[in-house]
Amino acid sequence: MQLNCRLVNQVLQGFIRDELSKAGFHRVVVGLSGGIDSAVSCFLAARALGPENVLAVMMPYRTSSPESLSDARAVVQALRVKSEIVEITPIVDGYFEAQSQANSLRRGNAMARARMIVLFDKSMEFNALVLGTSNKTELLLGYGTLFGDMASSINPIGDLYKADVFKLARYLQVPQSILDKKPTADLWAGQSDEDELGFTYAEVDELLHELIDRRVSRQELLERGFKKDFIHRVVHRIRSSQFKRRGPVVCKLSPRSVSHDFHYLRDWGM
Repeated sequence: MQLNCRLVNQVLQGFIRDELSKAGFHRVVVGLSGGIDSAVSCFLAARALGPENVLAVMMPYRTSSPESLSDARAVVQALRVKSEIVEITPIVDGYFEAQSQANSLRRGNAMARARMIVLFDKSMEFNALVLGTSNKTELLLGYGTLFGDMASSINPIGDLYKADVFKLARYLQVPQSILDKKPTADLWAGQSDEDELGFTYAEVDELLHELIDRRVSRQELLERGFKKDFIHRVVHRIRSSQFKRRGPVVCKLSPRSVSHDFHYLRDWGM
């Protein structure tokens, strides 16, 4: 898959400026994890708005890898954006004191949602919008936490596959330590995105590009050498996670309902 990084960079920076302007804002808050996706979003925002208009918030949990924080700090240093560190351990552990049977998935989801509590609160303090950091691969696979890391006001990288994010990151000169490390949500010790998914981003990006962007049939995919079980697993993930890609569904009762008809700029005063 080819990517014109120069053009994509220009489009995404314009997107950030335009969407903020429409909403009456000129600042963003971004959760900086030390990973590739949040780094790219932060780089785009700093270049689009100026570093003084970007607040990067680092939100470690007690089991978070020290490398995640050091990599996040490397982004802050490279861009000279404003930054804060907010420890989420008291928020998460305070809740789970009464939920002792919770498994690692529940705890991971709580961490992701605790971080969004922090980001949206900071966005009010900073008079800003929350910038998204979920890529297209994750969104299609439902590999994220609803109202957690998938939440944002605007998302500049949501139509970039993971492979594209890496290409753009190299173009933007994201710190090498981030480019080199294995993708992880760092929700528990030793967690790896690809181990959890059961396939590599390179494998699934190739399939998703054919399946989603080019609308290639399953039969043709099989003829091209994609494994039947792999296709089935990916399609199942896409179908079963559709609810994560939709806003709250409103039951339509009136001629013009919020989530069904209220879409035009003139509807909300523009």
